[in-house]
Order: sequence, then structure tokens, then C-alpha cells
Amino acid sequence: MSQVQCFPSGPFETNAYLLSCTETGKGVFIDPAPGSFDALTQAAGGIKIEAILLTHSHWDHIGDLKKVKGSFGIPVYVHPKDRENVIRPGSDGVPLMTKIEGVDPEYELKEGQILKVGHLELKVIETPGHTPGGVCFYLEKEKILFSGDTLFKGAIGNLSLPTANRPDMWKSLEKLEKLPPDTVVYPGHGPSTTIGDENWLPKAREIFN
Repeated sequence: MSQVQCFPSGPFETNAYLLSCTETGKGVFIDPAPGSFDALTQAAGGIKIEAILLTHSHWDHIGDLKKVKGSFGIPVYVHPKDRENVIRPGSDGVPLMTKIEGVDPEYELKEGQILKVGHLELKVIETPGHTPGGVCFYLEKEKILFSGDTLFKGAIGNLSLPTANRPDMWKSLEKLEKLPPDTVVYPGHGPSTTIGDENWLPKAREIFN
């Protein structure tokens, strides 16, 4: 069984997550946002944290990455197209609102890859559009999706940033649209939702283009 804990943190209330397998006591952090370290550390408690997974590399999703990685001694996973901005935050051309220390990720993510957290299986779905290396993490059995800044409740990721690509975003949303309607979506900002509740997805290009 899975447990999801969410900690909105930093100036943009970015959602940092702790996902854990309640049967094995193993877990991962997803997107350690600025100011999330204390909350994540406290929530981890007796959970064996095995990795940090990044949906993408924007500074508001990696603000406490260096601190969390150093404290827990765990590897970082990111898509190769977003890797350089994790090493050198701000190199993507998005202005930093605060100083961010970079890290060199140990592992790269790719489409269809399965990451195991105890008995849980997270499938990597490549969803570029907001950034070139944006990904979502999909737990098919639990019907859970961590969507990063690709999909929010009633909205999509910012397409005005230098990392954005509109055609890529439409293709990514088409992928998510095909998931079961009762899939619970945990986004990078704001409240959770479901795929079915976002019934505008087939018209995303018309709405947001």
C-alpha cells in the first residue's frame, strides 16, 4: 500500500512529496522544493528513504535538493535533458529567486523505466513541454500520478518560460489523457485532482495555445 505526503514549500508553494510503501517502510522524496527540508525530514521518521526523484529541474523544485541529498546520502534521478540545470541551477535561463546549490545526479530517467519503492512500481512517462526533460511518475496499480508541472487542477505548466515547447506539451497531455479517469493526480503546485475531473484535456491545445 502507498502513502503520499505533500508539503507545499517555497515562494511558489511547490509541492514536495514523500511517497512510501507502508508494507516495507521504504520511500522516496519527489521534488524537494525550497524550504521543504525540515518537513520532509520530520515526515521521513522511521521510513528508509532510498532516492530523490525529480519531475523536472526548475529551481523551485530542486531548492533543497543539495541539503536533502547530503543529509540522507541518497541518489538523485532526473531526465538527461534536465540534468545540466540540476548541476548548474539557472543554466536553463529561468531566473533564480534565491541561491540554489547544484548537485550531480547519479541516475537518468527514460520513458517506460520502472522504479521500485518497496512493493510499489513507478513508471516513468516522458512529458516534455514545460521543460525538455519533464517526466511524470505513474503508479499503475495504485492509480496515482505525480505530474510535476505538466498537469495541474484546471491548468497546465507555464509555456512562456525559455524551457517551454508548445508542441511537446500537447503530445505530453495526450499521453496523460489516456490514463484511467480515476487516476489521482498529485501536481507540482496546488491541490490534487483526477484525470477524469480534468475533462478539458482533449481540448488543451485550443484552451491554452
